[in-house]
Amino acid sequence: MNNSRRTAIKTTGAFATLVSLGIITQSQAQAAVDRSAFAVKTLDEALKAIGGTPATSDQVSVVSPDIAENGAVVPVGCISKLPNTTDIYLIVEKNPTPMSCAFMLPAGTAADIQTRVKMGQSTNVVAVVRADGKLFSAVKETKVTLGGCGG
Repeated sequence: MNNSRRTAIKTTGAFATLVSLGIITQSQAQAAVDRSAFAVKTLDEALKAIGGTPATSDQVSVVSPDIAENGAVVPVGCISKLPNTTDIYLIVEKNPTPMSCAFMLPAGTAADIQTRVKMGQSTNVVAVVRADGKLFSAVKETKVTLGGCGG
């Protein structure tokens, strides 16, 4: 396992311990995340909620299949080669709520995330990365053969 991943796991475990012991509450833990971005209905609103229009970068890549057989569980991810990457956002453009997930990365952590999302139809997956306070992005189209968001 990568040392930076170990550090991230240790940090997450320590944070979970603080919550479980009652030293901090779950609402205090969630206060650090701007949840309004998850309520927007369009790609433009999602980008505005996270800080504006990002610049396209070849240092950011979206990991997503060209064709997803089941839209209910589509594996997606992002790899950022930009130094000082602090946040990664995954946006599924045509979903009812496009903002799918947000990752806040501790300093020194490898900027390589993977998750599974629902996709109702074929659409673009947009990865937005915050590095050195600036936004960068990459886009990849994924075709869905069986819908996951009500399809």
